[in-house]
Amino acid sequence: MGNREDLLAGARKVIMERGVAKATARDIAAAAGVSLAAIGYHFGSKERLVAEALTEALGTGIGDGMDALVRGTDGMPLAQAFATMIDGLPALFAANRESMLASVENMLRAARADQPVTYLADGLAGAYADLATALRDTHPVLTADAALAIAELYFGLTQGLSVLWLIAPDTGVPDGQRFAAACLAVAGAG
Repeated sequence: MGNREDLLAGARKVIMERGVAKATARDIAAAAGVSLAAIGYHFGSKERLVAEALTEALGTGIGDGMDALVRGTDGMPLAQAFATMIDGLPALFAANRESMLASVENMLRAARADQPVTYLADGLAGAYADLATALRDTHPVLTADAALAIAELYFGLTQGLSVLWLIAPDTGVPDGQRFAAACLAVAGAG
């Protein structure tokens, strides 16, 4: 591994042990076994390093998990696939709890920052595109635009449901069938 990768790994380690607020640049550099100056060289700031480390960790954990949930619905009618994906989220959240807590902490920090944090927003298009690809692979009848719209819905719901799950793991995520029925009712009311 190079210094950049070592810093990302060090940041993830320190953040998972102490949380975002207590993760110092010095601690991250020490965990990575590199100089403090390496953070500035590779990332420009500790904030950018933390954002990338968390995005990568969640992208791997939650992103790969969502991809697997979507791909596990191959051949199902879309409403059933949607409900199945929603019902699979609590287990995915449980497997990634610490990363999700750190991510929520980082999002709040970014939202309060004086300067816009574009790195977090820049990753959305890639997340949507990856989910849309999985949707088109499992439901080839979907147009590219329809798959992208569903991917955006899945992503947005997952973000919101992850916060509800963090607050109330046993009752925070509504049943997938109820969500599917609500979407069908909204579509029929149009």
